[in-house]
Amino acid sequence: MQHCECRVSSETSGTGPPDLPILRKYHQRHRTSKAGYLPQFCVPIAGMNLPQQASNADRADLDLDHDWIIAQTQAWLSRAVIGLNLCPFAKAVMAHDQIRYVVSDATDEAALLHALGGELEHLARVEAQVTSTTLLVHPRALADFDDFNQFLGEAEHALLRAGFEGVFQLASFHPDYQFAGTSADDVSNASNRSPYPTLHLLRETSVERAVAAFPDAATIYETNIETLRSLGSAGWRKLMQQCQDDAPALLQQRRESRG
Repeated sequence: MQHCECRVSSETSGTGPPDLPILRKYHQRHRTSKAGYLPQFCVPIAGMNLPQQASNADRADLDLDHDWIIAQTQAWLSRAVIGLNLCPFAKAVMAHDQIRYVVSDATDEAALLHALGGELEHLARVEAQVTSTTLLVHPRALADFDDFNQFLGEAEHALLRAGFEGVFQLASFHPDYQFAGTSADDVSNASNRSPYPTLHLLRETSVERAVAAFPDAATIYETNIETLRSLGSAGWRKLMQQCQDDAPALLQQRRESRG
């Protein structure tokens, strides 16, 4: 999945890693944070409900169950990212089952960096036809958006230290994503939200092909904002309810597929 979201260096803060190519160059928006970090874009599911039929004990266990987390993420991708066409590049890789979903139980930055390193190595070993992109979901770490935002620089540097500059790039999503200069309830923030904090690993070659096939890629961010504002907060809440309704069936399918 080519999520239409990649990091660029901040125009206003003077902080963060240097510019990286392709999609990064047109995502010149700024996340709100104490450090004055960077941008991106695609979508979320804040506060998705657990299956209604589950008991209280089951619901507590299910909240951090890996299959349930992946089911929520898949529902978000299908209904929001693809359904609203927030990322024109996402549909094909999802249809071809080329997205790797990984849930990390990391509870701190060091463990999450270790998990990220492992996933970068995995992506380097497999063919793009098998795994085009990876979503590394980390529900136990960096729940605070400011902490998450600060961590992204470390994640980028870890990618560079591992020798993957020009090979992979990182994008990111968070349930509490907020653009600088917006209120927390501004529906435009939805373009960068996800059910859980998530790092998105993309192949540079895939990004290049996607951009070549979509020459107006620089307009995607503005189009997304128009789409979300036309939808409105009420429409977004309805969409998120549909995602909640979809997730239990996706969970069941996932478990049945393993026999």
